[in-house]
Amino acid sequence: MQVSKKDLAKSQIELTVELSVEEFAPYIEKGAKKISEEVKVEGFRKGKVPLEILKQKVGEMTILEEAANMAIHKTIDEAVEKNITDRQAVGQPQVNVTKLAPNNPLEYKVVVSILPTIVLGKYKDLGLKTEKIEVSDKEVEKTINELREIRAQEVLVDREIKKGDKAIIDIKMLKGNVPLEDGDHKEFSVLVGKDYFVPGFDAHLIGAKQGEEKKFNLVYPEKHHRQDLAGQKIDFVVKIKSVYERTLPELNDEFATFFQLKNLDELKKGIKENIEHEKQHQADMRNESELIGQIVAGTKFGELPEEIINSESRNMLAELEQSILRQGGKFEDYLKHLKKTKEQLILDMLPNAIKRVKSALVIRELAIVEKIAATEKEINEKIEEIKKQYAGNKEILKMLEEPGYHRYVSNILTNEKVIAKLKEWNYAPIGDKQKS
Repeated sequence: MQVSKKDLAKSQIELTVELSVEEFAPYIEKGAKKISEEVKVEGFRKGKVPLEILKQKVGEMTILEEAANMAIHKTIDEAVEKNITDRQAVGQPQVNVTKLAPNNPLEYKVVVSILPTIVLGKYKDLGLKTEKIEVSDKEVEKTINELREIRAQEVLVDREIKKGDKAIIDIKMLKGNVPLEDGDHKEFSVLVGKDYFVPGFDAHLIGAKQGEEKKFNLVYPEKHHRQDLAGQKIDFVVKIKSVYERTLPELNDEFATFFQLKNLDELKKGIKENIEHEKQHQADMRNESELIGQIVAGTKFGELPEEIINSESRNMLAELEQSILRQGGKFEDYLKHLKKTKEQLILDMLPNAIKRVKSALVIRELAIVEKIAATEKEINEKIEEIKKQYAGNKEILKMLEEPGYHRYVSNILTNEKVIAKLKEWNYAPIGDKQKS
C-alpha cells in the first residue's frame, strides 16, 4: 500500500492511498463472493457463482465497487494512523475513490481533520478573586414560605376567587380567533396571585366564581419560558371549574417534623446550607467560565477544523431543542418566533461553538503538558457508581461495559482534575486575589 500526504487549509490533511493490482485482487475475490451470495444465478448455488459469469450478471463495475468499499474499510485506519503521527485526527474522514477500473490499482483520497497546534499562554497565578458566599435571612424565609405553600390545606369553597386561592380552570388560547396548537388546557391548576402562567393572568380570575367564563387578552413578555409565544398578544377563554381556599401551616417546631427534623431551627439551618451549596455551585461555574475564558484569550491556536466547529454547533442546537421541549414548548414554534431556520440558527451559534471548542482544546492541552490524567482506579470506581444508579437497566449496563464509555469517563474525570488544578493555581482565599 502506497500513501502520499498533502497538507490542506483549515487543519486538514489529504492522504492519497493506492493499492496495487496484487493488493486489490483479494478484495475483488471477497466482493464477488459477497455479491454471489445475494443474487440468484440459474444453475449455481448462492456463493458459488464463477467470477466471469457473475460479471455478466451484475456488471464488472458492481463487483469492483463492492471490492473498493471492503478495501477502504480495511485499510483506511492503518493509512491514517501510520501517516498522521504528530497530530490527532478528529471527526469522520471524507473518502473519495479516484481510480477504479479493471486490471488497475485502486486509488482513493481521504481528507482528515486534525486538531490544531496550540501554544498555551499564562495559566498559573492569574490573580483571580474568589466570591464570598452569603445567605440572607430573607432567602431562608422565602424558601420556608415555599415549603408552607406545598403543605397548605385546601378546602373547596363556593365564593368568589381571592388572592391566595387555588382555582381549577379550563383554558382556551387563541391568536386572532385561531386556536393555538396545544392551547387547550383542561383542569389546569392556578395558585392565584403567583402569576406562574403569564404575568397579569391571575388578576383576571379574582372575583370570578365557579361556573363563570372569563375572556381577556394578554401580551406575553419578550423573556418568557414559552419562547414561541414571547412578545405576542394572546386571547384567553377561561372557565372556572372549582375554587379552593388554602390555609398555610403555622411556622413552628411541628412544621419542621414534616421534613423529618426536630425543630424549626434545624429546618432553617438545613435550608441555609442547601442555599449555600447551590450558590457555591453557581459561583464555581462562573469562576470556571472566567478562568478558562482568560486562558483561552491568551492562547494561540492554529486553524480550527470546520468538522469540530460544526459538530459543536449541532450539539448546541440539540441542547437548545431539548431545553425548549422540557419547558413545554415546541422547537418549530421557537424557530417561527425567531423567523429563522435550523441552518440559520446553527450559523448564529458558530461564535459560541468556537469558544467551546477552544476551551476543550485548552483543557486537553493542559492535561498533556501537566501530565494530568484519571487513574484506572478512579475510572472504574466512577463506572461502578453509575452501574449502581442503573442496576435494573440492562441496555445502560451493557453500554457501560463498552470501551468507548470507558474513554468517555476517563475524559470527564481528567477534565475535572484539570479544572481543579487551575482553580488551585489561580484563586486566592475568599475575598483576596491570588498573588502572582
